[in-house]
Amino acid sequence: MIYNLLLLLAVAGILLGLWLVFAKAGVAPWKAIVPVWNIVEWVKLCGRRWTWYVYMLIPGINIFCFYCLVQDTARVFRRNSFWEQLLAILCPPVYLPWLGWSAHSYHDPKSEPPQPISNTRDWVEAILFALIAVIPIRGFVFELYEIPSSSMEKSLLVGDHLFVSKMAYGPRVIQTPLSLPLMHNSLVGTDGRVPSYIAVPHFPYHRFPGYTRVKAGDAVVFNFPAGDTILSAFPGGQYTYYQALQDFGREAVLGGTARYMGQSLGTIKTRPVDKRENYIKRCIGLPGEDLQIIDQVVHINGKPVEAPMEAQVIYTVAFAAGIDPTRALDEANVRFEDIDAALRSRETDYSGNTYLQVPLTQKAAARLAMKSSVLGLEKVSMPADSSHMLFPNAEGYYWSVDNYGPIHIPAAGEPISLTLENLPLYRRVITAYEGNTLEVRDGQILINNQPADSYTPRQNYYWMMGDNRHMSQDSRFWGFVPEDHIVGKAKRVLWSTDKDHGGIRWNRTFRNANKK
Repeated sequence: MIYNLLLLLAVAGILLGLWLVFAKAGVAPWKAIVPVWNIVEWVKLCGRRWTWYVYMLIPGINIFCFYCLVQDTARVFRRNSFWEQLLAILCPPVYLPWLGWSAHSYHDPKSEPPQPISNTRDWVEAILFALIAVIPIRGFVFELYEIPSSSMEKSLLVGDHLFVSKMAYGPRVIQTPLSLPLMHNSLVGTDGRVPSYIAVPHFPYHRFPGYTRVKAGDAVVFNFPAGDTILSAFPGGQYTYYQALQDFGREAVLGGTARYMGQSLGTIKTRPVDKRENYIKRCIGLPGEDLQIIDQVVHINGKPVEAPMEAQVIYTVAFAAGIDPTRALDEANVRFEDIDAALRSRETDYSGNTYLQVPLTQKAAARLAMKSSVLGLEKVSMPADSSHMLFPNAEGYYWSVDNYGPIHIPAAGEPISLTLENLPLYRRVITAYEGNTLEVRDGQILINNQPADSYTPRQNYYWMMGDNRHMSQDSRFWGFVPEDHIVGKAKRVLWSTDKDHGGIRWNRTFRNANKK
């Protein structure tokens, strides 16, 4: 509620400022509160060309133009000092009303051009104000995201550069405001060891309304849920603090540092939600649904769900003796990294035939099966997890990535019945994501020191999986994705660089990122 009120006050301050500025410039002040018309009059008042009417209608670009018009407004009132113009950019809802109430008069830029400034200052202002404008654009409108790993192959490829809409599901309030622009959570060149932000102040989660909701099958960018606590030696989050805790024991990760057998695992750090690593996966399960994976097929509420067209799993491929499989696998669009890994772990029978395990789509598997050099291929079925690497990482849950669940996905306001058996599934929901205390005492579950046989979540949760089903760290490993971790919806591949063969993949330019 408070954020909506602040947004309303900010809009009211800007409109009031324009009303007063228009009156001083001889423009009918009521035009300041008429949508579109106020933009037309403001652009003319600042002496900008008619093309700015169009710019102000383009999301993202219109934010840059807005700040330019605020700066222009200060200049046509002969308020040219660097610090005053910086104040205008930083706080338009306060500066514009002050300018309108002040004794300063308007000077028409057509008859009285603004006072010139030095080239050095012009460049400094342009760079500084552009960086300031980037903050609301990245926070509320869109962000560019590069696919770093193969977990979404072959739907989204390593090297794809995506346009991620923050407005689709509704932009989040910027929770960690003291952060350097254009840097997510660490300074460039520090390998993730030096943060690019100051954690205090940190604002509570709030999401403004979007024009859609998360749907099954959406390619969603979100903050890595298990990235709340990290080891500095593994800044990308692929190996988490919780895995180290499980693998090496609590003694190895006490005292702010982590060590195992004399080897440093780095310092232990915590990150706020919006500064955790960005991941991209496909939403498979929605709040309130029951999910189960049976023989690699996802079932939602008991019904099988068709896998994405470009999803891939690992196959065992048998090549005839004396055949180099590299070319055949490259033609099947297998990444060089996966080919190298397969060749390093290949097996050979007494006849000299080679057996490789490679990730393939159904189409790629069908193409390979038609080659004379291929003796046969078969899907690999992953064994049950006996080392608790899969969520919920607890005794009694011996699921596999191919046969998983059943599991119920929490929904806001929907009570979940709690037992000692299912408590591991919802422990992080209750504690890490919703800030409650939880303990089991004499067989009784206590939440916030009160006996509890159920829990009602305050937010929605989602189940995310990569399309590269056997080579994806996803919800099967670290569980539910809370609503407050959702960053945005992947919309388009703007361009794509081929990491294997070099150059640009022109056929992927402007491709729909949600094509399944």
